[in-house]
Amino acid sequence: MTDYKAPLRDIHFLLDDVFDAEAKWSVLPGFAGNLDIDTAGAILEEAGKLASSSLAPLNRSGDEEGARWRDGVVTTPTGFKEAYATYAEGGWVGLSGNPDFGGMGMPKMLAVHVEEMLYAANSSFTLYSVLSSGACLAIDTHASTELKATYLPRMYAGRWAGSMCLTEAHAGTDLGLIRTRAEPKADGSYAISGSKIFITGGEQDLTENIVHLVLAKLPDAPAGPKGISLFLVPKFLVSADGTLSERNALSCGSIEHKMGIKASATCVMNFDGATGWLVGEPNKGLAAMFTMMNYERLSIGIQGIGCAEASYQAAVAYARDRLQSRAPGGPVAKDKAADPIIHHPDVRRMLLTMKALNEGGRALATYVGAQLDIAKHGADAVTREAAQTRVALLTPVAKAFFTDTGLESCINGQQVFGGHGYIREWGQEQLVRDVRIAQIYEGTNGIQALDLLGRKVLADGGKALDEFLAEIRRYAEESGVEHRAALLDAVQKLEETSYWVRDQAGQDSRQVGAASVEYLHLFGYVTYAYLWSKMASVAKSRMDADPEFYSAKLSTAGFFFNRILPRIEGLAACVRGGADSLYELAEAQF
Repeated sequence: MTDYKAPLRDIHFLLDDVFDAEAKWSVLPGFAGNLDIDTAGAILEEAGKLASSSLAPLNRSGDEEGARWRDGVVTTPTGFKEAYATYAEGGWVGLSGNPDFGGMGMPKMLAVHVEEMLYAANSSFTLYSVLSSGACLAIDTHASTELKATYLPRMYAGRWAGSMCLTEAHAGTDLGLIRTRAEPKADGSYAISGSKIFITGGEQDLTENIVHLVLAKLPDAPAGPKGISLFLVPKFLVSADGTLSERNALSCGSIEHKMGIKASATCVMNFDGATGWLVGEPNKGLAAMFTMMNYERLSIGIQGIGCAEASYQAAVAYARDRLQSRAPGGPVAKDKAADPIIHHPDVRRMLLTMKALNEGGRALATYVGAQLDIAKHGADAVTREAAQTRVALLTPVAKAFFTDTGLESCINGQQVFGGHGYIREWGQEQLVRDVRIAQIYEGTNGIQALDLLGRKVLADGGKALDEFLAEIRRYAEESGVEHRAALLDAVQKLEETSYWVRDQAGQDSRQVGAASVEYLHLFGYVTYAYLWSKMASVAKSRMDADPEFYSAKLSTAGFFFNRILPRIEGLAACVRGGADSLYELAEAQF
């Protein structure tokens, strides 16, 4: 397996050239005067070293050994504890955390790239950390000052970890069905009882405490999702001075044996009257938990980019070395018996598809990160609200499209290797297995598609969509825009398809579900077209500064517009195919 190298040149291109990150940070109160592009570059450099030198070497061995469970105790693979200690010492858990409680306070626009590096190097390891970061965000946003002061500094320091306890055996997407109960106690705490499944990092040996955020229902709670509350339930109770005391009444009943991410402990967690504290308001826990869930959805989307980037790097290296047949245009390596397969058209098609999708995803992750920073730190309420609306629109796209195309890229990378791609030692089959889960957890991609079309596009009459498309059209009016005509045609296709679904849904409620997945992909490709046009325009204007890099960017943009963007024609046709053909078959005929 090729050694992973952080794509720092491409990241700097996005931050420095395309999005002018330093200018954005200079007008946001949370970052103005505290962060410049040189500091950001130093952080990225260190993150890249950590990913390549500490985490990547543990990826295959961690997969082979896996997390182990015995008598309620989970042991992570050899080397994970030492790597996590290094990770924690660097303050990486608190990279975007609240400085008031020991976080570094770095922008999400920067953090998305750190997360990509970590996922590319070792997805299983990274999951332990990102669950902690997400839990910290939920606590910081919704918990009491006392809970924040007790838990956040130790979580940001990496001494304590976090988990998200939502799913139950009978209640996955439909969380209104949960049975976990919270009984009020005289001291203001609650006794939490119930079982949760699929809990990433619910038990592990990396940290001295684990802080579980648990969805449960109070005795008088309304039925359904409006009756869910959120509770903080630590593995070990915490004394008034912040030291750990007795173990709480909770345990790990088992861990799952999975297709991939085998070094990540996926736990069954049992709460037997465990002591917990309310986070936020009673019966409004689902809204509070969505703070963490939306963080994790973007993060899991980035897992798709990270795995795809690792696959791409390995595939390129292999394609340069592997000799098979002569290139169709004539011999290239004339002193050898055959040419490197990178000169064969189909191999180039696969590699360019990976490159175009990976770099498009990285650009969209940067864009969403910038919007998150504005939503949190914008100078006025109107600006913050507009950014939050954009984030809400794009989060399901980021989660689902990054992971759908991430799997596509990893499969392409495996295919480049031919038979060797199916063999463990080359690493590609692990990437395919590891990235596959990203389409499923944190809300399946089908649910993300329903969320995008039903809640984010149609529910407000298309206002959020219209504002986004207006931004793209304003950009297209600027001078020097590359691929302007194709971009505007794509925007028109998305707009017309959106209005068609809206009109049809008014007559048949099944139309939204029937159209949603293809619609999300259509939306994703059009969004990538916007960002590829931006990248190509910047690259062309700066060609003299770095001809090799910028010409590659222009060529990849050309490939995207010529060979990938046309996929939207078929997707739009599928959407217009409607719902009727999905329901012509009787249940017994399946």
